[in-house]
Amino acid sequence: MRLLVVEDDPRLADVLMRGLREEGYAVDAARDGSTALEDLATNTYDAVILDIMIPAPNGLEVCRQMRAARLSTPVLMLTARDAIDDRIKGLDCGADDYLVKPFAFNELLARIRALLRRAPISAQPTLHVGDLTIETGSHRVMRGDAEVVLTSKEYALLEYLARNAGRVISRSEIAEHVWDENYDPFSNVIEVYVNRLRRKIDDDASHRIVTRRNEGYVLRDEGKP
Repeated sequence: MRLLVVEDDPRLADVLMRGLREEGYAVDAARDGSTALEDLATNTYDAVILDIMIPAPNGLEVCRQMRAARLSTPVLMLTARDAIDDRIKGLDCGADDYLVKPFAFNELLARIRALLRRAPISAQPTLHVGDLTIETGSHRVMRGDAEVVLTSKEYALLEYLARNAGRVISRSEIAEHVWDENYDPFSNVIEVYVNRLRRKIDDDASHRIVTRRNEGYVLRDEGKP
């Protein structure tokens, strides 16, 4: 899952980005409204964490322009303001949820998970592909009765493939949703992580991740062509 963090406080932005990346999210950052709108116009995000008090345009206006452009990306607004009127303004301009600073990072994670569950692609909190069970809340992966231990990036890649199981996913789609703006399109990092996943979830009897030459990868149920 790829997130956009729009926060002008460098310390808070760095803390959020570091923490979210440790949880397996791909994260881009913008420090003002104009940069955020440029990022939203050129990239696909699964959710936006948007501070209200950012350099122009402010978070409320960014959210309004997103909705005017028919961008349905879930928005979690952050603000130091706790007035009811400010919350109402945030929700009225199209935000999906509202979090007042200071907040616990675990609460932020819970709010993000809730937003992602509301999106059509993320409706299921538990994914099943063949004998793989993926619990998206706890990031726990089971192959039959055995737990599969994954790194945060391995998990992020597997979850994205699982949410699109049976469909060929191109390298560019994987890069957009699993990696951030620092991804090097000329690197072989996606292939490296796919091979790591294969070693952990495949065996001699089944090949769950299949490479489609010049197309991408597909995560399939066992026994399917």
